[in-house]
Amino acid sequence: MTARILVVDDLETNVRLLEAKLTLEYYEVLTAMDGATALQIAGEERPDIILLDVMMPGMDGFETCRRLKADPVTRHIPVVLVTALDGREDKIKGLEAGADDFVTKPIDDLILFARVKSLVRLKSVMDELREREESGRRMGVDTGGAGRLRGSGGRILIVDDSTVQAERMVEQLSQEHRPVVERDTAAALIAARGPIDLMIVNVSAAEFDGLRFVAQVRSTEASRRVPVLAVVDPADRPRLVKALELGVNDILPKPVDPEELSARTRTQVRRKRYTDFLKEKLDYSLEMAVTDALTGLHNRRYMTGQLDAMMVRSAQGGEGVAVLMLDIDHFKVVNDSFGHDAGDEVLQEFAVRLATNVRAIDLPCRLGGEEFVVIMPGASLEAAARVADRIRRDVASQPFPIMGGAESLTVTVSIGVSASGDAHDSPDALLKRADQGVYEAKARGRDQVIARAA
Repeated sequence: MTARILVVDDLETNVRLLEAKLTLEYYEVLTAMDGATALQIAGEERPDIILLDVMMPGMDGFETCRRLKADPVTRHIPVVLVTALDGREDKIKGLEAGADDFVTKPIDDLILFARVKSLVRLKSVMDELREREESGRRMGVDTGGAGRLRGSGGRILIVDDSTVQAERMVEQLSQEHRPVVERDTAAALIAARGPIDLMIVNVSAAEFDGLRFVAQVRSTEASRRVPVLAVVDPADRPRLVKALELGVNDILPKPVDPEELSARTRTQVRRKRYTDFLKEKLDYSLEMAVTDALTGLHNRRYMTGQLDAMMVRSAQGGEGVAVLMLDIDHFKVVNDSFGHDAGDEVLQEFAVRLATNVRAIDLPCRLGGEEFVVIMPGASLEAAARVADRIRRDVASQPFPIMGGAESLTVTVSIGVSASGDAHDSPDALLKRADQGVYEAKARGRDQVIARAA
């Protein structure tokens, strides 16, 4: 697969060397000697990849990358920063600026071409989505909301046989995301069918073949579009290159640096959200996208579609479905007493506590306002009630920080639980029973879980 590559460097010898190498591999090469020219060419020519030098006079590579990613016309173009710097702070700074990866001078041709091929595959997928976005813009649909999509609140599946390494990643990622760990690859493939924003795979695992697992992920229809961040020893070049050839989206070198892990995760989650946004944008406006912008959870429309499909499978003899309906107690008092900004902080913190207390395959969603729903495939009424009570206790266990941490509030939640019954049960009936459970919990004094059988 060929591609058009923009090479940006203030030193002509470096430009010509890269141009010669890429041309020999049958890539079409564009060149620029400074950041301003690179921005102009990228906007006009829309290259497939940009190889961008960091150390340039005037506008350096970090600022050029930041501007590329801020422009709706060029934000989808993968950027690889080419640098002689190998410092941790510079790498994190580049990732925060939106870079997709680094290539360190002197450039390893094998790594460079493997990375280019991987990014070309990504770009081919994004091109179709970009055309949809532009079609929406021509029809007068606002597409500016893509710039507001957050890289936090992601649902992260960590597939690792190293307990210590996995625990460290969970500790770091839990500050912003909803990570879960799975050691068994068969179970991980099942979990990947759900709404996963990113899968982090230790491809150097001792207990399973990490590369074969990545190949299974990419060859399985239900999981092939899940972004994969591969944890690999950078000294193991054959494994690193093979991971890129198999289609991993990014590489995280071992030993795992916590801040680099956070930065690369945010980049991948934001890109996943952007992809989801573009898919929805053809027919629906921003508020109907699959993700709730405030909490990072899935929204009502996504919940409805998933629940309908699960109930159809259940009626045909598949596994049952349980539903949790959650309503934050006295939420109106929060808005009236402290303002809507404080209310938003409560909703965001509640979403984190909700999502970290459910299974990897469950679907935590924001129904609207202070109402939330969790769809639990394969769960019985009793199992769902136990999860609901765990959520209830976690919400009430510690005050919620508001007003930037200056104040805190005690928050409780009332939860209704229902589970699918016979083949004639419906999504509406399931939700109604759970909603009735919420009303009963409120009537009994709030901060309770009420399960309603079919």
